[in-house]
Amino acid sequence: MTRWAMVADLRRCVGCQTCTASCKHANATPPDVQWRRVLDVEVGEYPDVQRAFIPMGCQHCDEPPCAEVCPTTATRKRADGIVTIDYDLCIGCAYCTVACPYQARFKSPRGAFAYGSKPTDNEELREDASMRDVATKCTFCVERIDAGTARGLVPGVDPEATPACVNACIAEALAFGDIEDPTSNVSQLLARNQHFRINEELGTGPGFYYLWDKKP
Repeated sequence: MTRWAMVADLRRCVGCQTCTASCKHANATPPDVQWRRVLDVEVGEYPDVQRAFIPMGCQHCDEPPCAEVCPTTATRKRADGIVTIDYDLCIGCAYCTVACPYQARFKSPRGAFAYGSKPTDNEELREDASMRDVATKCTFCVERIDAGTARGLVPGVDPEATPACVNACIAEALAFGDIEDPTSNVSQLLARNQHFRINEELGTGPGFYYLWDKKP
């Protein structure tokens, strides 16, 4: 069975925020709604302190806390691991935004655009009234994945079927693929490198892995 997942190589990420910009462009999210962001943190102890950039967003959990608290079943997990939102069922209660331990959910207000009340051409092209006043988040660009796989393309290999942030990463720090396939790009990366998942101890089973060093 397919399980889509994303991998971020923290040794390669330079904090350029290109993934953030590409996500914003691809989804035309309103101000203060950022599905993909990059944290800038310090790691280590003085005098051996280093700077690390950590791409963040929806982790597409195996056990998503957001789905457990949703009173309308608008949030669901697909068989391939992608957590989706049915905007027709969402009532905008924002319970999911509180339950998410990754701060990855946002409520998109109406009439909010990058430069005031008038949308840019890109925003107007992508404007979807059903996604206003409801919970929104990263979807792993599920429309690209579904359209691509229907054409026989491979997500993570063929750009047209791959999340926009992965395509845009100038350092090739992001990878996407099927972790259930041992020959996939993400499986090979995890096999060769030490890695971790954020808040894994909560039992959420995140579908976002972070590489930090080669395996001994």
